[in-house]
Amino acid sequence: MTDHQLGGRTTVAPGDASTAELVKLAAEQISRLVRDELQLARAEMSVKARQFGTGAGLFGVSGVVALYGVGVLIATAVLVLALVLPAWAAALIVAVVLFALAGVLALVGRGQFRQASPPTPGQALDSVKADVQTVTEAVRKRGH
Repeated sequence: MTDHQLGGRTTVAPGDASTAELVKLAAEQISRLVRDELQLARAEMSVKARQFGTGAGLFGVSGVVALYGVGVLIATAVLVLALVLPAWAAALIVAVVLFALAGVLALVGRGQFRQASPPTPGQALDSVKADVQTVTEAVRKRGH
């Protein structure tokens, strides 16, 4: 029987090994393979998590920049109206339009909340109740 050194472990040549030694060798190799695969998966998930974090940060920054862009557009609307009206009237008109838009969006949002409540899966619950009723009726029929 020939012994070999592999990664700090003594192994035997497959042709000279007994069944018990081969099973032990296979178990060690499977264990090492699983550990290596888990380590690779951890490293891959670490890279993906960093990429996800960077992407989320960039989305956040783009949202802030877009918010500033909306502010500039609102200021532009005030300045355009200020060409034909006093500046205070132009600012007041733009503010009223913005508040009206906010009110409409709030009403639409409230309607969506009302449609979504109660926060239970109504169809699934009704389906489960129907299933329970069907099974109960079937048991009663067999019992008679």
